[in-house]
Amino acid sequence: MRKKADFWDVLSLIVLALFALFLIAPLSSLLIAGLRDAEGWTLAHLVRFFSKRYYYRALLNSLAVSSCVTLLSLLIGVPMAYAMTFWTVRGRRVLEMLIIVAMMSPPFIGAYSWILICGRNGWLTAFMLRTFGVHIPTIYGFHGIVLVLTMKLYPFIYIYVSGAMKKLDLSLVEAAQNLGMGGVRLITGAVMPLIAPTALSAALMVFMNSMADFGTPQLIGEGYVTLPVLVYTEFVNEMGGDTHFASAIAGLMVALTAGVFLLQKGYLERRSYQSSGLINPVPRRLSAAASRLMHAALYAVVLFSLLPQAIVCYTSFLHANRMVFLGGFSLNSYRLAFETLGTSVLHTLQLGGAAILIILVMGVVVSYLCVRRKGPLNNLIDVFAMFPYVIPGSVLGITLLTAFGGKPWLLAGSGIIMVLSLVIRRLPYTLRSSAAILRQIPDNLEEASISLGVPPLDSFFRITAVLMIPGVVSGAILSWVTVINELSSSVILYSTRTRTLSVAVYSEVVRGSYGTAAALSTILTAVTVLSLLLASRISGRNGLRL
Repeated sequence: MRKKADFWDVLSLIVLALFALFLIAPLSSLLIAGLRDAEGWTLAHLVRFFSKRYYYRALLNSLAVSSCVTLLSLLIGVPMAYAMTFWTVRGRRVLEMLIIVAMMSPPFIGAYSWILICGRNGWLTAFMLRTFGVHIPTIYGFHGIVLVLTMKLYPFIYIYVSGAMKKLDLSLVEAAQNLGMGGVRLITGAVMPLIAPTALSAALMVFMNSMADFGTPQLIGEGYVTLPVLVYTEFVNEMGGDTHFASAIAGLMVALTAGVFLLQKGYLERRSYQSSGLINPVPRRLSAAASRLMHAALYAVVLFSLLPQAIVCYTSFLHANRMVFLGGFSLNSYRLAFETLGTSVLHTLQLGGAAILIILVMGVVVSYLCVRRKGPLNNLIDVFAMFPYVIPGSVLGITLLTAFGGKPWLLAGSGIIMVLSLVIRRLPYTLRSSAAILRQIPDNLEEASISLGVPPLDSFFRITAVLMIPGVVSGAILSWVTVINELSSSVILYSTRTRTLSVAVYSEVVRGSYGTAAALSTILTAVTVLSLLLASRISGRNGLRL
């Protein structure tokens, strides 16, 4: 006898249809468009890309930036995680919150801040020239992009690796010591192999984020073109005619990021480790000299990564005349920002709020389907939910604009297409958090309620959904933080009626209105910090679920 479809089976079909309509079908159309022209199927766009140095150089540039940023982030994040886990650190909670703030602030604000510091008219550039007659290197080009992205992305490594180290079983380390391992050899031979899968997962996130970043190379690249910048440039240039070449470049980006993701996934499946976690690390005190050295290094790295936000906040209160900051303090930049771009704040709250409401509902439903209702259909939903990890923001923006910008949808420049982009881009944060807390809730609670005569759907809402609230809300706040900082897709999809804070900051920097850009950036950073404090309070001792 065939099983009767219940509410969750119907919901699985609806969710799958939504993924297919708004993500899979548009992405497939984009990839197909890159292999077609007016006459039919062709590889001419790919041949054009790889036959001209200007185009394929962007691919090499992106690989160089992403590889360097990933390596440097590992060299910073792993030692920090080791020090904060195994040694006593004063102000640990404050440091961890500051690290998360550094991670959640948009990288293009970091790029803009470094223009103020080390640009051609930056205060450090001017000071060194005026005082010592020394021309220091400017922030523009490859080294500047790597610096900005490393200071933004090393927290990914720290957060994931420190989480793995805190759950490390010290009995395995003690066994290695009994076999004669010690010092550096103990770390590289016993500790590192156990945390390698986690470190690799974090490294993949760093690689993906640096590969997909648009704002930083656009602002300070100055001829050092990366793939996201090339995709944006070609798409904007082609808006009035053929978009197939831009689609082909976007397809290459998706293929590249998907390939890296699959390689990492295959490696983890072969090299995963498990431990009982019976004896977890307990921080121990260092000698006075070693402790001072460790604290100096930790605080120096964290404060250096927060320097851009501090500079932006400070300059937002200075008298400004476009690119020039004059002497004395003033609120004029804030006045101008609200007079000319105040609607950007309202748009951010409206569009972000709508996106978060959808993300909340989708997060609860999709996580429940994937964790508690396993099956072929829901496994497919789980795979589709991972797609945003391998789709750069600029590619997603082009995908949605190509699919829904024309007839019959006509969504170009509308709030709907902006919300759709934000939901797709930032849903995974809430999904991961919701799935994590759902796995901690015993199945038998809901089963006991059903056995007492409460309908299954009522049991879910009265018991499981209520117990999921802390994890769901924590993930939703993190989704909110990334929503308000989103630039890569928004800069392609926005119109004057939907311009958000992040787009307004980017536009003001490009126009050279540094005062209003600083004011808007400070507002954006303040909202980010307040959101993170709220998420930390809701998460309690468990910390933020990233």
